[in-house]
Amino acid sequence: DAKGKRHSFIGQNPGREVTIRFNDTGVPWAIARNPALAMGEVYMEGRVDVIDGDIRDFLDLIMLNLGWERTNILSGPIKNLLGRILGMVLTLNPAARSKKNVAHHYDLSGALYDLFLDHDRQYSCAYFADDTVSLDDAQTAKKAHIAAKLLLKPGQRILDIGCGWGGLGLSLNKLTGAHVTGVTLSEEQLAIAQQRARDNGVADLVDFRLQDYRAISEQFDRIVSVGMFEHVGALQYPTFFRKVNQVLKDDGVVLLHTIGRADGPGRTNPWIQKYIFPGGYSPALSEIVPLIEDAGFYITDIEILRLHYAKTLDHWYNRTKANRDKVVALYSEGFARMWEFYLAASQKTFEYSGHVVFQIQMAKKQNAVPLTRDYMAAAEQQYLKELESGQSPVLSIA
Repeated sequence: DAKGKRHSFIGQNPGREVTIRFNDTGVPWAIARNPALAMGEVYMEGRVDVIDGDIRDFLDLIMLNLGWERTNILSGPIKNLLGRILGMVLTLNPAARSKKNVAHHYDLSGALYDLFLDHDRQYSCAYFADDTVSLDDAQTAKKAHIAAKLLLKPGQRILDIGCGWGGLGLSLNKLTGAHVTGVTLSEEQLAIAQQRARDNGVADLVDFRLQDYRAISEQFDRIVSVGMFEHVGALQYPTFFRKVNQVLKDDGVVLLHTIGRADGPGRTNPWIQKYIFPGGYSPALSEIVPLIEDAGFYITDIEILRLHYAKTLDHWYNRTKANRDKVVALYSEGFARMWEFYLAASQKTFEYSGHVVFQIQMAKKQNAVPLTRDYMAAAEQQYLKELESGQSPVLSIA
């Protein structure tokens, strides 16, 4: 503690040891008052240091032991209900607030993302066949996996809601020559995505726009959204699914890829809400399936990717740690601590706290997709070979 006294706590799993140091006497009380918010804050501020191990080791130990919360009287129905109501208010995302929230995270320096993402800047869950797969290969596999579920055909018009830096849209165009429209609310992402389309000579076929999904009016054969639904907000879910239904052709197919909760509805962690993803919320299936039905969709396939995001975050954390000096030079020591805490806490959330990734395929008509899933595996292998062969779409950083 801040006075130099050592406090030891011995559990039933010897060998998992972490030592932390409180650097001022106010730290324990700050954490005790609001642990979900304050632990991240005192670490960011340098008021807590991890001496043996690092912040990920500490969070691994803490989150491994958080099972007590389910039986704690303070986490009962009344608190959970109030927390969910507050969470819904904080994720009320009209168009202007949505753009501001996106800018908070995605308009950070591109140099930061280059330090820890793959070569294509895929900032979402990768797809790991096994533990030996590299991050770059796993992200390529993710794109092939998604493309296979879209039943791509030449001449289609594809909408990519939340297109990021353009990697998925460019890959979908590469596979079939389809016309792709990608929308984002990040001006930084938009500039790079548009430049990539020009550099690859496909600007006439791959159109990236600064546009809210609610403002889309054209019709599309296929709609895909990867890692964007977490920013929609629970109160906007009906609007999202109605809009997707409105702009999808009658024989179209939708693929939604989103972080979700395996343990039912909840509330976004307050530290993540304040510092990383304002307005963000990851849903449970029970929250969105009824709304998909209400919007007039058949759910034609659901796949749950369980530990894939934990593996993705493991790569991101290790890369960030290896480039820590560069992160500090870009921003500050406090920012580097914040980013470490974000990646480490997110990894452990997927390992211990019920977070997964949902891939939900939807269609207006029952016969829009084949009757069995066999087509997915065959198409995925074909697409994987095509994406791995020759040159990948160019990523040009200004």
